[in-house]
Amino acid sequence: MQFDEETARRKVQAAEDNWNTRDPERVALAYTEDCVWRNRDRHVVGRAQIVEFLTAKWARELDYALRKELWGFRGNRIGVRFQYESHDADGQWFRSYGNELWEFDDSGLMRRREASINDVAIDASERRISGSRPESEHGVLLPVF
Repeated sequence: MQFDEETARRKVQAAEDNWNTRDPERVALAYTEDCVWRNRDRHVVGRAQIVEFLTAKWARELDYALRKELWGFRGNRIGVRFQYESHDADGQWFRSYGNELWEFDDSGLMRRREASINDVAIDASERRISGSRPESEHGVLLPVF
């Protein structure tokens, strides 16, 4: 699959919408059967491990809400900047900042995902992301800090 700006933006928004469902089985369908991930310090290979990883992630990261932004694209690759907020079982909120590199196969499924992520503890009053993004805000950039 080769991207132009419009198709790259649609792919990023579709990924954001999909991840905001917090449904590991649904999210995993966007990846090839043998997809390879690096997520922080973890390596995940294949849909079954993706489902396992996401199930554990969303059991820890409660009320998870994500925003993604197209950073760049070339050929079958997309670079993304993202932020998400969630809280732990003790009620501590976090904002997580990151960058992802994506590579797709010819059918449009992601075959490689590399994510670098940093977490910052925040007060509930500092939250700026909640739930899925309304369609009227698709493509609206979030402040970095």
